[in-house]
Amino acid sequence: MLKVILSVLLLALITTLVGYQQLQATINSPLNITTPTQFEVEKGTGFNKLCKQWQAKGWLNSCWRYQVVAKLDPTLTDLKAGLYELTNTSVINNIKKINNGEQLSFSFTIIEGQNLREVIAAIANAPQLNNNLNTEQLAQQIRGEDTHLEGWLFPDTYHYHSNDTATSLLKRAAEKMQQTLAQAWQQRDKNVPYKNAYEALIMASIIEKETGLASERPLIAAVFVNRLNANMRLQTDPTVIYGLGEGFDGDIKRKDLRDYTPYNTYRIKGLPPTPIAMPSKAAILAALNPPKTEYVYFVAKGDGSHQFSTTLKQHNAAVKTYILNKTN
Repeated sequence: MLKVILSVLLLALITTLVGYQQLQATINSPLNITTPTQFEVEKGTGFNKLCKQWQAKGWLNSCWRYQVVAKLDPTLTDLKAGLYELTNTSVINNIKKINNGEQLSFSFTIIEGQNLREVIAAIANAPQLNNNLNTEQLAQQIRGEDTHLEGWLFPDTYHYHSNDTATSLLKRAAEKMQQTLAQAWQQRDKNVPYKNAYEALIMASIIEKETGLASERPLIAAVFVNRLNANMRLQTDPTVIYGLGEGFDGDIKRKDLRDYTPYNTYRIKGLPPTPIAMPSKAAILAALNPPKTEYVYFVAKGDGSHQFSTTLKQHNAAVKTYILNKTN
């Protein structure tokens, strides 16, 4: 009898060891792929369906062993829909990646100084992004207001997952701009000549487009603020270019400066009706807290920097030096 009991115990022990080894082999068995591979888990996919999909692709030999493991660890059956990058690590590790919702992440960058047309064109080429934008009612779709969306998208890099919508991404950008502008408006110099925060956003967009060197944003802001205070026209080329829209061929002509558009600041006084680009936080801060200077002119030197002047005589001399290549 003792021998029978010992035999049974030995058999049980051997069976347990074999089972444990098989379990370990299953847990450590790699997914049969050679390179990282994208795989989409559709909504409603269950553990057994996932296993059969991978088996059909030849990524694993059979499902029953993994079904046993899932019985021992039910958390493995909690699959989250999305696009994942699978690797040749263990099958179980890849399943846990899906359990944890570690989806592939994509990014979209709104660049400082881009205008709305450029942002929308870039959105159309963003990978794995559901472009559900209504170009006829963008402002209403993104901000819930019947205004112009230009200037309201904060320049930054935004991360998203497969099949996220363009509206959800741009809403995040709009909310960040709203928060940034509201905070900066509260900290503004009380003497700046803007009726509201939106006018500051318009000015910030002009500063952004005029700035070649980040360090010059405050001085450029000071020039434009001084011009507004002196009831001088802003006379800034970027607003003219924006007003020309897709008709701009890369060269501003005399005719363009003479023609009246709401954005031709050589013809109108004050600010144009909307921003002309997406301004950075630095441009917003410069617009709302410009340094105290007497500069009312500046001209590009050709290296990204500008020559600032307080009188027309000084400005004309700078134009001769840096634009007409003439010196006295």
